Amino acid sequence: MKVIDIIKNSKYEILSGSKDLEVTGVENDSRRVSKGNMFIAIQGFTVDGHDYIEEAIEKGARCIVVEKEVKIDRDDITLIKVDNTTDALALYSAEFYGRPSEKLKVIGVTGTNGKTSTTYLLNSIFKAKMNKTGIIGTLGALIDDELIEGVNTTPDSLTIQRYLKEMVDKKTEYCVMEVSSHSLDLNRVECIDFQVGIFTNLTEDHLDYHENMENYYISKRKLFDKTSKYNIINGDDKYGKRLLDDIKNTTPILTYGMDDGWDIYASDVNCHIKGVDFTLNTPKGSMAIKMKLLGLFNVYNALAAASAAFIYGIDLQTIKEGLEAVEGVKGRFEVIPMEEDFSVIIDFAHTPDGLEKVLTTIDQFAEGRKVVIFGAGGNRDRSKRPIMGETVAKHADLCIVTSDNPRFEDPDKIIQDILVGVKRVNGNYVAITDRREAIEFALKNARPKDIILLAGKGHETYTIIKDKVIPFDEKQIVYDILNTIKR
Repeated sequence: MKVIDIIKNSKYEILSGSKDLEVTGVENDSRRVSKGNMFIAIQGFTVDGHDYIEEAIEKGARCIVVEKEVKIDRDDITLIKVDNTTDALALYSAEFYGRPSEKLKVIGVTGTNGKTSTTYLLNSIFKAKMNKTGIIGTLGALIDDELIEGVNTTPDSLTIQRYLKEMVDKKTEYCVMEVSSHSLDLNRVECIDFQVGIFTNLTEDHLDYHENMENYYISKRKLFDKTSKYNIINGDDKYGKRLLDDIKNTTPILTYGMDDGWDIYASDVNCHIKGVDFTLNTPKGSMAIKMKLLGLFNVYNALAAASAAFIYGIDLQTIKEGLEAVEGVKGRFEVIPMEEDFSVIIDFAHTPDGLEKVLTTIDQFAEGRKVVIFGAGGNRDRSKRPIMGETVAKHADLCIVTSDNPRFEDPDKIIQDILVGVKRVNGNYVAITDRREAIEFALKNARPKDIILLAGKGHETYTIIKDKVIPFDEKQIVYDILNTIKR
């Protein structure tokens, strides 16, 4: 594709070279550059792409896009200056891949909790209708039933466009995407044609980045000014209620919740040890649902998914089949299969609200002690740590406070922050810094009918210490320790 065809819809200045140059691809990572690529230099939080321009050229880049003053003494290089290379990456990658989102029905799901489960429930409904669906989210990208593992909840704009193009090439009809507050704030989801936006809830998280809940909310709100078909809002959430008043988009709104005043609502909810039963009520009738997923929070996730399916005209029987077919989502209230006389559950809960929801669900069927292993991420919002400690201590018979992706912070200091909340409510606790040792302690001291919750890691199979990503698969670790104990 010619440079001019990629940049024509943007404000730019060609400093040198030809706009008729043919480029073979778009890249923002110099390590991935190949011959004939356009390299877009991004000013990141820790790395500045402008420092890697020479490396990109050595690897074959023939077009360089910058936002800073840069001098390149080569006649065969096209140098383009723009106001913001992050914005340029979103637009230029969309143009290069032929604006693939316009050929898909794209549904964005945002909120603090419930995004991943909602996307997988909705995917199951579409599959029951025989609609080919892709997912982009925390667990990675699911394209043609193949999972490509990722790092961020929402990848950078270039990666998203590549995924969308692959979905189009594989005749995918729907794309369900988790949309993080960071991606909205950093313009990663610009140039994506969202038909539908779904709001699940908003509770304290990511305040290390957003600084306060107002900024966090404003970032989330941006999705709902991008949609063209429908906005779907959890009316029971206080920020959902506010969103109903704040959305500037003229796109129609569908509400969901537990109140019969909402468009889609649940009634006759019965949470039990094998799942949750409820009646799904819609403007076109009601249907009894028996889900294998546990907890009231999964009723909300089901309502969000059912609402999206409803606006696409999917019948209630198919919605029922899709919701009831989901047996679990990796790292989301995942019960580890084993033959012990106690249970182990893995969950991604890493916020006070997420922990509250999971622990309240466990309260409904627990017969023995509730033992919770948890920590808090380093270089992240410190203010939520004591709140997490207090939340867990109110429910658990034993808190095992440990490490969880400490990054560049001292894990012992993170633990001390958490213990402030645990001690506030006189919680029973033990602090074990090494997470594997914490898991081993819980398993070796387990009693019959105990429920051991491993909270915070969920689907993650690694831990982050300083700048190193170290393999850490909690499910496998549990099996390894149990095998050692049995020997």
